[in-house]
Amino acid sequence: MHGKFIARQPIFDSRLRVFAYELLFRGGPQNCFVPSTKNAASSVIADSITLFDLRSVTGNALAFMNVDELALRLDAPRLLPADRVIIEILETVTPSEEIVKICRALRHSGYSLALDDFVDHPKFAPLVEYAKFLKVDFQLLDAHGRRRIADKYGRSGISLLAEKVEREDELAEARQLGYSYFQGYFFCRPSMLETREIPGNKLLHLRLLNLVCTPELDCAALEELLKHEPSLLYRLLRYLNSPLLGLRTELHSVIHAIALLGEREFRRWVSIFTIIALAAGKPPELIRTAITRAYFCEEFCQAVDLDDEKSNLFLMGLLSIADALLDKPIADVLGSLPIASQVKTALTGGENRLHDVYELVLALERAQWPRVSACVDRLAVPEEAVPAAFQSALQKASALGT
Repeated sequence: MHGKFIARQPIFDSRLRVFAYELLFRGGPQNCFVPSTKNAASSVIADSITLFDLRSVTGNALAFMNVDELALRLDAPRLLPADRVIIEILETVTPSEEIVKICRALRHSGYSLALDDFVDHPKFAPLVEYAKFLKVDFQLLDAHGRRRIADKYGRSGISLLAEKVEREDELAEARQLGYSYFQGYFFCRPSMLETREIPGNKLLHLRLLNLVCTPELDCAALEELLKHEPSLLYRLLRYLNSPLLGLRTELHSVIHAIALLGEREFRRWVSIFTIIALAAGKPPELIRTAITRAYFCEEFCQAVDLDDEKSNLFLMGLLSIADALLDKPIADVLGSLPIASQVKTALTGGENRLHDVYELVLALERAQWPRVSACVDRLAVPEEAVPAAFQSALQKASALGT
């Protein structure tokens, strides 16, 4: 099942909207299509796209696809739709006359090319002419190197993409230098870890989340909260009446919603609604990440024999970005919520089975394949259960319109 693992990493535009996803396949240490003597790059690409369905993985966003030198020589990128992909040429490719000719032909056929880990080495100058994107690793180059590339290429018509941007200050630097696109996990991190007051509207949503996380659902307290905040009740009912639930009967009250959905499903949908509401002002990808994690953890519960923890695993995925939502340490956020102790332990670095599942989903997001294998071994589950759960999670998150 070695070739069936895939990860996707978002690439943002200047407004922090998802412009594309880089797709990383477990084919070797470079996360790219590496053909072997038995499997040509063309068949690997075709099988991978057939298996994962490009649109279900990226939605309406573009896909950055890494290719090595042999894949280029075999013309494998032409199996991919030119209007849906960016061909990302690895830094290990030798820009020989033949490779330059191939890249020129790809560009003339409507394909967009990106140069990975670009450091402006003179040998890559022939390829720069045909590149639409230069990807600059912010962990590989120092501030001087990042600025030098920006000064040289910023007005050339080539788009600069800052990758491995992990902190808010690195994002601010990239923007100031004129980079147009950004890749990294800065959006999953709190902007500040200093003590700060939570805005009133977010406190309200936290109170709502608090109520649906209690072991016994207090309908009276729930109604009292919503009675004093009619706008919140309106938004909640509008959310529950949206097409994503597929209900044939319109909901008019909380009691009606609980009766129709059942208490467990009601808690689930209110939790999703609350996380989405708390994310106001944050990049939409943060919500996609949380919901994809939640569905993955829930889907994976059967494989790891944690059926009794299904609801907790779903909630763990949703709350895994709570620190980034509220710009507070995760322990402080979770400390105010009556969630199961095992969820708190898992999200604050403690050791338990839920934490092992959480570690797995983080490793999968980042295409850290050795770490994925270690997590799978620790959980004692078949490897094929991982990509199946991830594909299902992507499809469910996509159906929510996230």
